[in-house]
Amino acid sequence: MSNVMDKIAHETNGKSFKTFKYSFDSVGVPSFDYDDNQEIIWERIGETVTYRKTINLADKAKQISAHEPLFRYFLDGSRRVFKVDDIAYRNQVFPVIAGQIGIGCCQRKSKEMKPLHYNRRLSIALPKIANQNDWHKELFFANLLKKVNTDSLLQSRGIAFTDIVSYKNKKDEGEKLENKGIAAIQDLMIEKEKEMVAWLVGKNHLNQNHYLLKDGSLEYLVVDLKNERELRNFRNNYRWVVGASKSFNPENCMDHKGKNNSNQIVDLQLYHRTPVSMYSSPRIGNMKFAVWYVRVRDKIHTTNAFDGILKLEKILVTEEQIAHGVDTEEVDLITSNIINERNPVCYASDFRWANHLYPVYVTESYVKSKYMSNTMFLSLF
Repeated sequence: MSNVMDKIAHETNGKSFKTFKYSFDSVGVPSFDYDDNQEIIWERIGETVTYRKTINLADKAKQISAHEPLFRYFLDGSRRVFKVDDIAYRNQVFPVIAGQIGIGCCQRKSKEMKPLHYNRRLSIALPKIANQNDWHKELFFANLLKKVNTDSLLQSRGIAFTDIVSYKNKKDEGEKLENKGIAAIQDLMIEKEKEMVAWLVGKNHLNQNHYLLKDGSLEYLVVDLKNERELRNFRNNYRWVVGASKSFNPENCMDHKGKNNSNQIVDLQLYHRTPVSMYSSPRIGNMKFAVWYVRVRDKIHTTNAFDGILKLEKILVTEEQIAHGVDTEEVDLITSNIINERNPVCYASDFRWANHLYPVYVTESYVKSKYMSNTMFLSLF
């Protein structure tokens, strides 16, 4: 029998209730429905050429189809989260959240998709009050992690938890504490995604001919970066990185004047893209982004308004880009390559098939194939 929760309760002076364990994905609890956030400021045009209408890239996509694809690497981060117990501190009960996190990168080599690098994290999220003696947070939870991993069941299976993270004890009005634990697991996943990008850059894999396509938004929190040098280094890591979001918040579909243009996006013709807009977000720190939308599936093959449309993002890296936007030729090259990635499709294998790019689907499938079963993971507690 596992005594992970007994160790946690003992080391933190808490009381474990051994409550029912379940996967959040299986009970329909609130989740992160959109890749983007809602605290954004739309500033101005985000590319070097000013367009008033959508741009047809069908000919450009056909023209470059005989060339080597721009995207060589594909990155996906995924997580599964679980309620594994309730634990009491100072007469208040808090949920214990655990998660499996997978960060995977695949490489296209000689027209074949091959795994390149993978990082699996097994994590536990506890309330900050678990550190009742007010130790240095990192030292306290690192020490607790070592003791948890002495569990005999874990050792017999050759399994070790990699992270214990904390979430705020107090909930906002109308918010469940479970969601704070889920957010802590999500933040850990995002940090590991950033580390994977940094690893690719360190290996000199990325350049102007070999881009990385990241599944989802690039809206990373960078408020913890200590100075302008760290921020500049972070930006430079994303010089050859594009984010592609399959799901995005329609309320955030705005033009460079801040007016909602979701209707224009829904009405995009096949292989057309919108003009690029530039935005920033006080939530994520001193960063500016270029964002635009492209339709990769014809409306006649889809059922929902935003099916077949991708939101594309690029972090503005240089001072020139911040001042004038991304070079329009680069935007067109990126978008034309995205159009050419649309086939083959994963039709019937994923309800999001119309918004999937096949290499991204393969990478996502690779990441999820590394998960242990829900039953096995829950048995660790």
